Amino acid sequence: MPASAEGDAGATGGEKSYGSGAKILSVGIAATGLFTFAYFGVAGHVLDDDDYGRVSLLWSLLFVIMCVIYRPVEQLLSRTIADRRARGITAGHPLRTPALIQGAFALGFLVVALALRGPIEDGLFDGQSSLYWILIGAALAYAASYFARGYFAGHQWFGLYGGLVLFESLSRFCFPVAVAVGIASGETAVALGILAAPIASLLVIPWALGRHEAAASSGVERDAGELKDSASFAGSVAAIQLAEQTLLNAAVLLVPNSTTAGIVFSALMVARAPLQLFQAVQTSLLPHLAGLEASSGHEAFADAIRKTILAIAAFAAVCAIGLLAIGPWVMSIVFDQGDYGRVGLAVIAVGMGLHLTAGTLNQAALARGRAHQAAAAWLVAAVLFVVWMVVPVVGDELVRAEVGYAGAAALLCALLYGLYRRPAGSHADLTNRP
Repeated sequence: MPASAEGDAGATGGEKSYGSGAKILSVGIAATGLFTFAYFGVAGHVLDDDDYGRVSLLWSLLFVIMCVIYRPVEQLLSRTIADRRARGITAGHPLRTPALIQGAFALGFLVVALALRGPIEDGLFDGQSSLYWILIGAALAYAASYFARGYFAGHQWFGLYGGLVLFESLSRFCFPVAVAVGIASGETAVALGILAAPIASLLVIPWALGRHEAAASSGVERDAGELKDSASFAGSVAAIQLAEQTLLNAAVLLVPNSTTAGIVFSALMVARAPLQLFQAVQTSLLPHLAGLEASSGHEAFADAIRKTILAIAAFAAVCAIGLLAIGPWVMSIVFDQGDYGRVGLAVIAVGMGLHLTAGTLNQAALARGRAHQAAAAWLVAAVLFVVWMVVPVVGDELVRAEVGYAGAAALLCALLYGLYRRPAGSHADLTNRP
C-alpha cells in the first residue's frame, strides 16, 4: 500500500475509533449525568435545606479532591498508553509509576484529612461525623476507580469505562430513593450513596482483567527520568483539575450558609451535568489526539478539535435558549428550593459552552506536551474567579456566581486558544511528555 493511502487508512480508522468510542461513552455517561442530577433532585425533596446543603457540600468537596488528586493519573495513563499503542506497542504498558503516584496522592490526602478532622467536621459539616467519614472512605475508594478509568481509556475499552461510571451513578441514586420510599431516613442515608458509588463501580474491573489479562502486564520498567516526567505531567494536570474544580465549586464553598450553598450548587448543576456528559468526549479525545500527534499530521489533529468545538457551540446555544424559555420552571420542579432567574441560568449555559471549549483546547495542549502552560492558564482563571467571589462587586451571591463563572470560562477559553495557536513541536512541548 502506498504511504499516503496507508496514512489515510490510519486516519480513517482513528476517526472511526474516536467517534465510536465517544458514542459508546456518551450513552454511559449521559445516563450517569441523569442519575447524578436525579440523585440531587430526589435529595432536595427528601431533605430539609440544611441537610441538603451539607450533602451538596460533601459532594462538592469530594469532587474537588478526586479530580485534583486522581484525574491526573487517569489522564497520564490514558495519554501514555494511547501514545505507545499509536507507535505499535500494544501490550506491556508500564503501570508501576502511575500506581506509585496514585498511591502517594491517596496517602497525602489521608494524612491531611486526618490532621484537619476538626475544621472539616465542625466547620464544613456542622459537627456531623458521619459525613466526615463518608468523605474519607469515598475519597480513598476513588483512587482505584480513577486508575481503572485511565487504563480503560488508554486501551479504548470505552464500554468498560462507561459501565464503571454507570454502576457508580446508579448505586448512588438508590440511596435517596430508599429514603423517599421510607426504607431509610436522614441525611446520612442519602450521603452513604456517595461512599457506595465508587465501591460499586469497581465491579467492572474483574471483567476487564478476565478479558485482557495478557495486556495487563506491567511490562518494561521506567527509569528515573521517565518517573520525573510522569510526575511533572501529573502535577500539572493536578493543578488544572484544582483550577477547574475551583470554577465549579468555589462559589458553593464561599457562600455564607448551607442553605445558600445548596441554591448556588443547584444552579451550577446547569453546567455540572453537561460537563459530566462531556467526559465521554474528553476521555476518548485525549488518547485520540495523542495518537494523532504520534502518527498523523496537523490537519487531522486540527480537524478533530474543530469538529468538537462546533458540536459544543451548537449544544450550548440550545441549552441557553431552552433555559431562557423554561429554565426557572424546570428548576422549581427538579429542585424544591431557591428562586432562579432565566437570564442567570442562560448565562451559566453560555459559561458551560465556553468551559467545554476550554476543556477541548486543554486536551489538545496535553496531547502536545504543553501541560505546564495549560496549567498556568487554568490557575489564572481560577484565581480571578475566587477574587470575584470574595470581593462583593455584586451583592447577590447567586448572581455573582453566575456572572463570575461565565467570565472566568471566557478568559480561560481565550488563554487556551492562544496556546493552541502556537506552532507545535517546540522544545517546551517535549518537556512534558511522560
